Amino acid sequence: MTLVTVSIGSNIDRERHVLACLDAIAETFGEPRVSRVFESEPVGFEDGRNFYNLVAAFHATRPVGELQAWCKEIEAANGRLPGSPKFSPRTLDIDLLTVGDQCGHIDGVELPRDEILHHAFVLWPLAELLPDTPHPENGRTYAELWAHFTAGDQHLWPVTFDWHGRPVSRPD
Repeated sequence: MTLVTVSIGSNIDRERHVLACLDAIAETFGEPRVSRVFESEPVGFEDGRNFYNLVAAFHATRPVGELQAWCKEIEAANGRLPGSPKFSPRTLDIDLLTVGDQCGHIDGVELPRDEILHHAFVLWPLAELLPDTPHPENGRTYAELWAHFTAGDQHLWPVTFDWHGRPVSRPD
């Protein structure tokens, strides 16, 4: 079994779509470990709706291409249209961040995902969830990467979020 991490984001009916994604992961791969849920201002989007973002980790035996196809199926099942403009509102966005320690262009997916090192809405939840895990390419832990990260204009904050009546996230 390989540890897989995915980033999850939504800025349309955010709570419903994040819950649907977590349920789909649990149904397919078993209950995931999840970071807190963060509300974030959109980066690069003209539409001003804030996102909910989090990272989930689970174990899987599927190859990268099948994992990517599964992510796209769940997005489509939640109303995300393939081919929609890059910076348009999203019902659900699921991105493979890491699949074990695999690096490079695998089955059409670049691993580890570059956004880990460039976006606070990916790195902060990942550092919170797996602080002592090393980045597959540079070997620095996610906690270390977050400690040296400059967020700049990326504003985000943890929010209250429950999954099946259990608290997943609470503000500090």
